[in-house]
Amino acid sequence: MYFTKVSALQNILKDTSYSINSTFKKYVKVFPKIKVVKTKKFNNVSQTENIVYKKLNYRNLALDAFINKDKNNPAVILIHGGGWKSGNKSHMHNLAKNIATKGYSCFAIEYRLADEAKYPKGIYDVKSAIKFIKLNAKRFHTDSSKVAILGASSGAQMATLVGTTNNNIKFEEEANNVVSASVKAIINLDGILAFKHPDSKEGKMASLWLGGSFRDKPRIWKEASPLFHTNKNTPPILFINSQFKRFHAGRDDVIKILDNYAIYSQVETIPNSPHTFWLFQPYFNDTLKFITQFLNQKFKAN
Repeated sequence: MYFTKVSALQNILKDTSYSINSTFKKYVKVFPKIKVVKTKKFNNVSQTENIVYKKLNYRNLALDAFINKDKNNPAVILIHGGGWKSGNKSHMHNLAKNIATKGYSCFAIEYRLADEAKYPKGIYDVKSAIKFIKLNAKRFHTDSSKVAILGASSGAQMATLVGTTNNNIKFEEEANNVVSASVKAIINLDGILAFKHPDSKEGKMASLWLGGSFRDKPRIWKEASPLFHTNKNTPPILFINSQFKRFHAGRDDVIKILDNYAIYSQVETIPNSPHTFWLFQPYFNDTLKFITQFLNQKFKAN
């Protein structure tokens, strides 16, 4: 296989309202001590951006790879947030690089947002990216049997849905038996587990992505909720949460199901933090610590 880079001439109109800068301006008024995480370069990590993993009829989808120079690393796929409508893969670069330096191959991926394509297209894209990474495991220094998926906010809802629908071909755009899109671990950074739930406050943004309100599309709202796919085949999950209860909707219900099947789950709370704590100091270091400890436990423990 070979990698194709996205053409510089390829332009897709995207909603850019959600960015690190706009989020900082929003939260610094309430959390005056926050600082944007500084970008670092690590000698043991290579970085390659805009590798095409999926070709659509009208454009390509790409990922950015951050590869530890060791061989046979576990892989971590990172999904950005932005209310299913905005954001981009660069928002996950700092987290990807810092995880990679600990002995992982990390991939920040692009996927189709709500203005371009409704649910479940974005889920199809994530599963396609997982398959692409597994098929190119040797080039990416990756152990294809050790893959985790990590998402932030709306990306966390997507990551958890991807993980709870392991081997469910209904959530794959192209079904093939060459390689599986399954993952062995899920990391959820403040993402909901159920769209319709007493704790959930999802409305306009969810309706845009899901193609209608709960009243109009009750089956889709349920189908897109990871809670209703959690079962004995669900992989271990790490939840890292802010103090805002609305972003935990369905989490405790999921944990009860996991407990019934003796599946490992872990909850860590970043106190007194903005919802997007993974983008800022002084919260980034603790977030990274929780993630790498969980990954090491699942993939590197003897």
